[in-house]
Amino acid sequence: MTAAEFAGTTILNARRRAAELSALADDPRVDVLVIGGGVTGVGVALDAASRGLRTVLVESRDLAFGTSRWSSKLVHGGLRYLASGRVGVARESAVERGVLMTRTAPHLIRPLPQLVPLLPTLGRGQAALVRSGFLAGDALRLSAGTPSSLLPPARRVNAAAARNLTPAVRLAGLRGALVAHDGQLVDDARLVTAIARTAAQHGAGILTRVRADQVSGDSARLTDALTGESFTVTARSVINATGVWAGDIDTSIKLRPSRGTHLVIDAAVLGGPRAALMAPVPGSVSRYVFALPQQLGRVVVGLTDEDAPGPVPDVPVPTDGEISFLLSTINTVLERSLTRSDVLGAFAGLRPLIDTGDGATADLSRRHAVRESGSGVITIVGGKLTTYRAMAEDAVDTAVRARDLSAAPCRTRDIPLVGAPRHPESRALPGALVTVPAALVARHGGQAAEVLASSRCGTPLRQIAEGIDVTRAEVEYTLTHEGALDAADVLDRRTRIGLVPADAERARPGVEEIVAGQRR
Repeated sequence: MTAAEFAGTTILNARRRAAELSALADDPRVDVLVIGGGVTGVGVALDAASRGLRTVLVESRDLAFGTSRWSSKLVHGGLRYLASGRVGVARESAVERGVLMTRTAPHLIRPLPQLVPLLPTLGRGQAALVRSGFLAGDALRLSAGTPSSLLPPARRVNAAAARNLTPAVRLAGLRGALVAHDGQLVDDARLVTAIARTAAQHGAGILTRVRADQVSGDSARLTDALTGESFTVTARSVINATGVWAGDIDTSIKLRPSRGTHLVIDAAVLGGPRAALMAPVPGSVSRYVFALPQQLGRVVVGLTDEDAPGPVPDVPVPTDGEISFLLSTINTVLERSLTRSDVLGAFAGLRPLIDTGDGATADLSRRHAVRESGSGVITIVGGKLTTYRAMAEDAVDTAVRARDLSAAPCRTRDIPLVGAPRHPESRALPGALVTVPAALVARHGGQAAEVLASSRCGTPLRQIAEGIDVTRAEVEYTLTHEGALDAADVLDRRTRIGLVPADAERARPGVEEIVAGQRR
C-alpha cells in the first residue's frame, strides 16, 4: 500500500510505516517534526496534525518506550500539588482529568476510590488534614466541571465498608476510613497508542524505530533503524518531546530526573481490592504509598521520588532501598505484611524535572516548560501524564507563533481518541459477541468489535497463555493496527504482560507465533 491508501485511517503497522517513510524520503518537507513517541510527543503530533499542519513524529525505539509506560496509571486531579501550595498545577491537573474522563478517553479511565484507613498510627490531627485535603480535591473537581456522578464526593466510611473495599487493610484499631475518588487508566501505554493512532487518522506520520540526528530548528537527519537508510528532512518547526533525553537534543536544557519505583503484587494476596489503599509516608503531610488495583489481576505498590543522577538508562532499575521503603510503608496499613517473596515484578520511571539547582526532587515543580534553543529547536519538558494535552497545546502554540505557521486553533479538547464512544470508528458489539471478555472491552472500548472482526488468527478469544487475560486476537491487533513490530513491543508496551517477567516468559511463545505469522 502507498501512504495515500492509509489516509484517514487509525491503522499503524509495518506496511504503513514503510509507506510513510518512503513518501517522506520523496518529499522531505514538513511543517512540524516531532521527536519523541511518549505521551507528550504523540499529543503534540495530534495537536499539530489536527490544526492542518503537515506533521511527522519520529521515535528511535517504540511508542511509550520511556517514562510514559512507567507511571502509576492515575489520571489525577492534582491534590498532592494543592497540598504543597502549587495551586496552578493542581487546577490544570483537575481540568485535564475532566477532559480525559468526559470527552477524549472515557473508555480508558474509570473512577477509582482511594482509601486512607483511620488507624491508631494516623493521629486525629493528621486525619483532619487528610479530610481537608479531600474536600479541597472536591472543590477542584467542581471548579473543573467534572460531575459528581463520575467522581463522587469525598466521604467517611465505617470499618466494614473499608474492609469491603480493601480486604487486606489492618483490622486492629480500624475506626473506618476516608475515601476520595480519582481517575485510573487501564494502561498508560495504551493511552499513548490511542493518541498516536488518532494523530495518524488526522494525517500525522508516526514513525517508530527512526532516529533523529544533526537536529536543528529547521532540519534533522533521520535514520531507519531497521534498514540503516538515512535522509534529511526539512521542517518549519522542530519540537523536542524526548522527556528525560531532552538534553541530548538541546544541550541548554538542564534536567534533574527523579526516579519513581513501583512493585507488582498478585491482587489475590491483597484480597482483590476494589480501591487504592493509601499509607501515609512518615514525616510527610502530602506523600503516600499506594496499593493500586490494576488489570491482569495485579496490584502495583508505589511510588518513590528519588534523585536519579548520571546517564539516563533505557530501562531504569529500582534500587533495593526503594523496594524496602515501599514494602515497609504499605505494611503499616496491612493486616498481613508483604515480603520480598510477594513481589512478582518491579519497575521504575524517570520524571523529566527541570533542574532548579536545589531542594529534594519531591519539591521540584511538576509544571511544564516550553523553551526555544539557540538553534531554534522548541523543547517541551516537565509536566505529568495527566496534563499531556495542555502541554502539547502550549508547544504547538509556541511553534505557530515562532515560525509564523498558518494553522487552525487547537481542537484537542474535543477530539475523541480511537476507542472512545464518540470516535467515528467506535461501534457496539454485535449480539453474537456478547461473550467478549470484559478485559478486552476495558482495553479497547468501541474498538473491541474491530479487534475480533479483523482477526485472522486461530481461536481469537483464547488467552495468549493460561491465566493471562489477553486474547490472541488482541495480540494480533497490536501488530495489524497498533504499530507493534516485534514481541517486545507486544509484551512490554501494547499489553503489560511484561511487567511480570514470569508472565512474559509464559506468553512469549504464543506472541512470537503470531508475530511470525504476520511477517509471512
